[in-house]
Amino acid sequence: MNKNLILTGWSKNSYLAGAATALTALNGNADIVGVSMDALAGVLAKRGPDYSAVYVLGVGLTKNIPQILTALKTLKKKRIKTVWLSGIRVAPEFAAEVCIEGEDPAKRGFDELLDEPCGSLVDAIARFFGTINEEDVRFFRSCEQPVADRSSSVGKYQTLVNVSGYMHRTRGDDSIYDAAIRALYMRVKPTMWEAKLREAFEDYNRYGRRELAGVSKAMAKVRREILQAAKYERARVLILGESGTGKETVATQIHAHSPRKNGPFVPFNCASVAPNLLEDRFFGHERGAFTSADSQRKGLFEMADHGTLFLDEIAEMPMEAQAILLRALEDGKIVRVGGTQEISVDVRLVAATNKNLPKMVREGKFRADLYQRISTIVIDVPPLRDRREDIAEIASGFWLDMGWGRLTREQCDALTEYDYPGNVRELINILDRARALEETDFAHLIEEHVRINRDLGSSDGKTDLPEKLNDAIRVHVKAVFARHGQNLGKTCKALGISLNTLKKYLRT
Repeated sequence: MNKNLILTGWSKNSYLAGAATALTALNGNADIVGVSMDALAGVLAKRGPDYSAVYVLGVGLTKNIPQILTALKTLKKKRIKTVWLSGIRVAPEFAAEVCIEGEDPAKRGFDELLDEPCGSLVDAIARFFGTINEEDVRFFRSCEQPVADRSSSVGKYQTLVNVSGYMHRTRGDDSIYDAAIRALYMRVKPTMWEAKLREAFEDYNRYGRRELAGVSKAMAKVRREILQAAKYERARVLILGESGTGKETVATQIHAHSPRKNGPFVPFNCASVAPNLLEDRFFGHERGAFTSADSQRKGLFEMADHGTLFLDEIAEMPMEAQAILLRALEDGKIVRVGGTQEISVDVRLVAATNKNLPKMVREGKFRADLYQRISTIVIDVPPLRDRREDIAEIASGFWLDMGWGRLTREQCDALTEYDYPGNVRELINILDRARALEETDFAHLIEEHVRINRDLGSSDGKTDLPEKLNDAIRVHVKAVFARHGQNLGKTCKALGISLNTLKKYLRT
């Protein structure tokens, strides 16, 4: 046994470039596994004994220290070399545990450890091995730093960081990470990537960029519901949620995880076309069906055959169009406008709305039978203000994915203070504005955003208040908070309540 194991983290350019750097030093003689801080101890214990040396690259050492030390002691007994390399100092409170300075290596920590505060994992690895030529170091260092042009070769490799994480999370496929690092190590041009890398890249561009972000329990619930809904490919799904919460993203993910994932995903906004044209859009038309019909055209149902049809803003559909849609859903057959032949279609319908459909049914504005047909499974996407712990993750992920580096803790904190009536769409808009204006003071950015958009509410000043008193109080408190530019002190004074009471209403 004379093979090496490289353990590196996920979702950072430095991990991809650092692992390729180490692979260069080891002449390609290594297996590569992506691990998290939580998983490190288990992977060391399970995989480590199969190798002659284990190199841990940049993975944080702030969790499960006792378990890590137990795994390392087992590896020492088997005379397996263990090395931890990073471009940043290990946290002081863990240094005594993992460092070997002044300690007997047989008793504690890694056999070798390098935590140079150079800020570059590539430089730390190159310094440790000392055998990598400067040209290779420069190349890998350029891959480590975020680039804005994702169409360049380096940009495409950096996108593979996201592709690998996406395939790991959604497909359980970790081989893409190994393949991506090896391709970078061998300097394979993106046009020459092996088939599974190209396919994973295309899969990510099609579905992965619409992946749901967030660490909250609410979003974990939505993800579970997506996977459950995806399994039953014939069950129709109704997605509820305010504008900007990501309802189309949910629909995309249902399709991406379903047996229909290789079929078409056809989105359509029901409010985007005049009511008298909806039948034509749904079913298509034959040549000569009307004056301008100079050729045959397929409708949405035929376009989505063996795939998923996503109807957004379905509550905007007029009653007569609802009847037409209902007939197609019941029969599974359509007739093109101007035609006579029935065409069988195999379509899964996913619909979305920001309206209260049961209320519309009671008011006679939406057909009860259609509502029952489209709501076999209902997924409710929570607004961003109800899951504030997701704000920093969404913002950081977007900022990093665009190649703009990393947000600071202060910037994330400033973003978290705002309520986002426009939800994720509004958050992304604010981040785009920050980049365009080169604004780094996000507290000032949010203050300006609130001032500019203060009058976006109801033109008549009326609000559709909830019937329950506590819910109505929350609406009023949040409105006053927005009116005073998200200033806690001014809001408390205006409402005549304590800071703790204000925070309670803002966070519920």
